[in-house]
Amino acid sequence: MADRGASALSLPDDWPDHPDPILALNRMGSFDWDLDSGVMQMDAQAREIFDVRPDEYDDRPETLAKRVPSGEALRLDAAVSHALKDGSENYGAYFRVRRRDGTLRWTHTQGYIRRDDTGRPRRIIGIVRDATEELSESEARREQAAEEDARRKQTNIVQLTTAALAHARTVQDVIDALKDTHGLTHLGATSLVMGLVEAGRIRLIAEGPAGSFVPGTRVTRIDEPYPMSEAVRTLSPCFIESPEEFAERYPLLWPHITGLDITSAAYLPLIVQARPIGAMGLLYSDRRGFTPEERNILVALGSSIAQSLQRAMFYEQEMDLAQGLQQAMLPRTIPSVPGADVAVRYRAAAIGGTVGRDIGGDWYDLIPLPGNRVGAVIGDVQGHDTHAAAVMGQLRIVLRAYAAEGHPPATVMARASVFLHELDTDRSATCLYAEADLSTGVLQMVRAGHIDPLVRRTDGTCRRVCVPGGLPLGLSAEFGQLDYPVGTMELDPGDTLLLCTDGLVERPGADLDDGMETLSALVAAGPDDVRELADRLIVVAEERGGDDDVALLLLRRRELDSPRAGGRLQQHVAPGDPEALSGARRMIRAAVGAWGARDRADEVELAADELVTNALMHTEGAAVVTLRALTGSDRRLRVEVEDSSSALPRRREAGDSGVSGRGLLLVEALSDVWGVEARGGGKCVWCEFVVARPS
Repeated sequence: MADRGASALSLPDDWPDHPDPILALNRMGSFDWDLDSGVMQMDAQAREIFDVRPDEYDDRPETLAKRVPSGEALRLDAAVSHALKDGSENYGAYFRVRRRDGTLRWTHTQGYIRRDDTGRPRRIIGIVRDATEELSESEARREQAAEEDARRKQTNIVQLTTAALAHARTVQDVIDALKDTHGLTHLGATSLVMGLVEAGRIRLIAEGPAGSFVPGTRVTRIDEPYPMSEAVRTLSPCFIESPEEFAERYPLLWPHITGLDITSAAYLPLIVQARPIGAMGLLYSDRRGFTPEERNILVALGSSIAQSLQRAMFYEQEMDLAQGLQQAMLPRTIPSVPGADVAVRYRAAAIGGTVGRDIGGDWYDLIPLPGNRVGAVIGDVQGHDTHAAAVMGQLRIVLRAYAAEGHPPATVMARASVFLHELDTDRSATCLYAEADLSTGVLQMVRAGHIDPLVRRTDGTCRRVCVPGGLPLGLSAEFGQLDYPVGTMELDPGDTLLLCTDGLVERPGADLDDGMETLSALVAAGPDDVRELADRLIVVAEERGGDDDVALLLLRRRELDSPRAGGRLQQHVAPGDPEALSGARRMIRAAVGAWGARDRADEVELAADELVTNALMHTEGAAVVTLRALTGSDRRLRVEVEDSSSALPRRREAGDSGVSGRGLLLVEALSDVWGVEARGGGKCVWCEFVVARPS
């Protein structure tokens, strides 16, 4: 309380009868205190400050005791004594004076200590002044600063909470943002509850801390006597300022939360476009009541939270629709294919910030085909939205239809491109279609702007298969370039074919070739089981992240699960070429004999001759005859004759003198089974013969 460095007072010679005019102008009184005699003279202004009349003051400091409360006097005496003892030249102190009307007013005194040559204090000359207004202004400034600081903190909380909510995509994200260290807990809330309005009821979606859940409040009616229901019902905030008020207004709820030591609460309606979507409650255990500023802050927060919650609800609805659409467009199950192990996987990209972008146009499909063949499809429609998923679904259906009709791979791809071009969409698509004959292992592939497939051999090596390609689907039809070259290779039993979209390969800033090499190394080091391998690749994709979807199809040819080829021969027979027809007969007879089935050689040759002759006579085009030796549970020879006519053959009863009409009857009588398959622009008529196994 002591002040140093104050200048000494110079009092007039006729003081105190004529006070210093400067002090008087500043409403300051002065005093002269002789420490040896104990006499303290005061001028009129000083006596006015102490509210004593001249006849009431006898120049003794003790007389002022009735004006200075004891506590204030002790504090003032301590300040003066300390200054006298420590050699100070001056001191200063604030103390209160009780005026004759009983009011207390703040006073400030400052004294200059005069000492003799030995340093002994002999005299104190000082001033006194009324400091009530000064301290009131200072106190007001402190209170204003405190209010501004509190307002600034509350504004920061609003800003931090709003910033955190800006990144919330789901309802759970909103709840997590509010429970975060930068959330509403900075306002001192002990517990937070939140509910959403659903079909005239409020469903609780968040409560905290643990153990604060009230049984029976998981779902409540809006007309029930609960504070959250009242906020929704009235569209107005509900402020509860004391435990007594809580118990009186909500007797059903209060007994269940007494253990939380709640002293006040604020329940805010969450309103969007004048419609309540829910309510939020903040419960406090260390405060009573809310200032107008605090109420305004909470109402503003409620509005911000409502907007974020509405966005999150729209996002989740959009995602439910999008994911439902994509699941409907992708195959629900993958059919079991004799002779192959198949695994498929799909991973949606996690792209933040845009509603509906967690869905794309990547797809896979597996198409069982006649003759122990299977078609495998992988594709990617441009874009990440529900439109891409819808286009993908339509494209998948037409690809499956074209392949099932028997069109060769190049025709399947060309027709799909025309379909997409005519679909009146601005989307293009990349695609790879592979058709595998699981009996022979022959694999035919066409590529429309898609990345190449990979093949892992039985020795564990994995390589990229370079397939000649054409333009993406849609673009090739637009530019009239519908030629899709066919790449052919063989899959040995145990070999695995990998088809995938670029989300599994591409990485930002990395070269595609490097990505293919990395993927090849992963596949080579992966497990033999295709399902385990597919899981391993998806885990790698998850760990790497990325902003693109991943579709994956693995097909591993089995060795013994289905009939396999013991040999395959083919001959092209042109119309009007007897040598070709004779050559086909010789080929058939020689092959049947070489494969140990001489006992049925005549039957096979005759049936094949009938099928080739029918094709040449009724289609006016060429025929392709193929002979296969199949082994499995039994051993069979299969004859296939393909032509370019889509007209199906039909059996006719020949007349007594007829020379035609007996062909198919003869084939049916000679073979064990026969049939017809559509093959693109033509058909294939086939028959099979069960033969004995060679000794």
